[in-house]
Amino acid sequence: MLAPLKHEVYQRLEQAVLDIFSHSDFHKANIRDVANRAGVSFSTIYKHYGSKERLVFAFVDVWLGKLTDRIYDHLQGIEDLKEKMRKVLWLQLDYYERNQGLGRIIFMTLPMKTWMADETFKQKKMINMYLEVMRNGQKEGILNPNVRAGVLLDFMLGTVQRAFTMWISRGQQGHLTDQANTLFQMIWRAIANPDLK
Repeated sequence: MLAPLKHEVYQRLEQAVLDIFSHSDFHKANIRDVANRAGVSFSTIYKHYGSKERLVFAFVDVWLGKLTDRIYDHLQGIEDLKEKMRKVLWLQLDYYERNQGLGRIIFMTLPMKTWMADETFKQKKMINMYLEVMRNGQKEGILNPNVRAGVLLDFMLGTVQRAFTMWISRGQQGHLTDQANTLFQMIWRAIANPDLK
């Protein structure tokens, strides 16, 4: 069993992964680039992570875990489903604006097929939280009961991904959260129970 990396080494490695993989083509970047940027030996990184993919996925998992924790914290005390979902959308847009490197990595540079084959792609804690909210909304008759909760979630998360990607493409004019209410109204119309007037 390997001893964990020293905190300051881990921090340097984290910053190097963020810098390199948010601004480079995934297939061209490599562990040596990260090692040089972080001032950490190639062998140390390889011993702890085993591959470039595992290295990046491990940090993405940590960063998405922080988003999940932030969402959990902010949802405490909000009872209204619509307001919960509005808040979740705003928090995601805000998080990716504040952590643009992460957004660039997961939405623009990670090869999706490779990440999907890794356990970290599932983001069980985050996805289960979202699905529980969606299913409860369906049971209460607020959200569309005629489609799987996962489809409702895909619609919302797909909107976040596209909004971030185009915000980057358009030169990051304004704040990503500036469009949160407009996007949310569109999402809500799409996922709300169509039988509700």
